[in-house]
Amino acid sequence: MSKLQLSVAIGDYDRMRPLVDGLVQIDGVDPQFMLLDPEEIFFRAFRHADFDICELSLSSYSVKTAAGTSPYVAVPVFPSRAFRHTSIYVRTDRIKSPADLKGRRVGVPEYQLTANIWARMFLEEDYGIRPADITWVRGAYEHPGRVEKISLNLPADVVVENASSDTTISALLASGEIDAVIGPRAPSCFDQGHPNVGYLFADPQQTATEWYKRTRLFPIMHTLGIRRSLADKHPWLPVAVFKAFERSKAIAVAKLGDTSATKVTMPFVEEQLRAARLLMGEDFWSYGLEPNRHVLNRFLQRHHAEGLSARLLTPEDLFHPAALELHKV
Repeated sequence: MSKLQLSVAIGDYDRMRPLVDGLVQIDGVDPQFMLLDPEEIFFRAFRHADFDICELSLSSYSVKTAAGTSPYVAVPVFPSRAFRHTSIYVRTDRIKSPADLKGRRVGVPEYQLTANIWARMFLEEDYGIRPADITWVRGAYEHPGRVEKISLNLPADVVVENASSDTTISALLASGEIDAVIGPRAPSCFDQGHPNVGYLFADPQQTATEWYKRTRLFPIMHTLGIRRSLADKHPWLPVAVFKAFERSKAIAVAKLGDTSATKVTMPFVEEQLRAARLLMGEDFWSYGLEPNRHVLNRFLQRHHAEGLSARLLTPEDLFHPAALELHKV
């Protein structure tokens, strides 16, 4: 039997390199890898279903799954995870604390982005800032014309405006026309050292660490989808994909720990790895449903409460059932 030739669109992460380099194989599959930025993958996946296997925004996928319109079914692989206390950038000349965000104008590249949902969660739960307390200004970071990938039906008290088609939210933050930006990337005015643009939290890593100790939440950003028609036709495929991506991640983590000659172009890798394990445990970047059930439950509850998902999903609703029951020796 010849192998399936499938397109696989993923980010260029260390945890993917063993797959891309051929060290790890997907059983029964001849993959054609495309290493793309998440924005391109998600746009093409949710607009046109361009890929056979691809990284998916957890939020966008949840919107489509709740509506019953997702062309993909996921396996519990999480290519991207990140604490989002570093994702809120403010005008430091007027925003001194989270409380100062009430009544302000906050830019977002898309309202339903996964990073923004996690940020709105802790802003409300820890600081009392509700989505309705802010006027949201949606626009592209750096290139005018970005659109929301999927249509939303938001609560009536949530106000989302579109930025002018000839500007960007980075430019609006730099000029002071908006008060803050929340999103997965830093706006260029922050990277360029604008004197009045900085993090909301003076030490976002420490704030996120304290939040993790209280909540045990390591936010999931992306999952991995398989074209639903392929999974239906080849019921062995979801398990084969999960196994391969799990193995690839394990190899990447083992290399990260080999600090006799560090594999990462960054000082203090050994110290950072040890600190992460002391805080979060040995398997700090876990795949699979059960180790992440509490994280997924919190996300899905928040997603539905914000009016983004038409029904309250369970973690099982997100994933192909074959990938949730694996053999043990």
